Amino acid sequence: MQFSDRLRELRNINNLSQMQLSQATGISQSAIAKWELNKTEPTASALIVLAKFFDESVDYLLGLAE
Repeated sequence: MQFSDRLRELRNINNLSQMQLSQATGISQSAIAKWELNKTEPTASALIVLAKFFDESVDYLLGLAE
C-alpha cells in the first residue's frame, strides 16, 4: 500500500475531511490533497507530524510495515 492510500484510509477511518486534518496538524489542505493524489511526497517532518497524530509509525504510513 502506498503512502497516498494509507493517508486516505487513516483519514477516512477517523472521519476527517482534508480540511479537518489540515487544521488538526497544521499541514496545508492543498499538501494533503496532493499527497492523496500521489502528486507530491511529504517531507520527513510532515511524516512525523502525521505519525504522531494518527498514533502510527512512519514505516506504517509509508507502507513498509503492516
